[in-house]
Amino acid sequence: MRYIQKPTPAEYPAYSHIYMDLMEDNGQVLDYLQNSVSEIKQLVYSLPEEKLYHRYAAGKWTIKEILLHIIDDERIFAYRALRYARQDKTLLPGFEQEDYTIASKANERSLESIFEEYEAVRSATITLFKYLPEEAFLYTGSAVGNVNRRTVRALAYHIAGHERRHINIMKEKYL
Repeated sequence: MRYIQKPTPAEYPAYSHIYMDLMEDNGQVLDYLQNSVSEIKQLVYSLPEEKLYHRYAAGKWTIKEILLHIIDDERIFAYRALRYARQDKTLLPGFEQEDYTIASKANERSLESIFEEYEAVRSATITLFKYLPEEAFLYTGSAVGNVNRRTVRALAYHIAGHERRHINIMKEKYL
């Protein structure tokens, strides 16, 4: 699959290092995105059903809510990548992840429906990054008051690292 060089710290906001640090510096971010779907499915399907609704602390999300959060975040950051890659300089708003999680009604959905959506979004994300012109990976854009400037390739790594962080949380808190 296509090689995408890992971004330097100058290509993303400082807080994003929590995602970037989880990704290898081997240019294989699209391979990671393709392979991680089966990893997360295997992890989630190995859990007893009651774990899908468990909150390890007050105010924390269930497994199903985490999955929908990953999907929502991926859609938003892939959309930003498209906008930046097409050199759209319009400032983009942020999003309130807690509102999205509540509105998702994730706990009312079947795992099958969640993973159907997960796979569809992932396929679209990979296809977007796979066919961008090479120069587009260094294009930048901003969201939230022009302080969260990122390159397109930083968005690809954000999507992957964000998912990796949540997989790690699931393993740590729910297994």
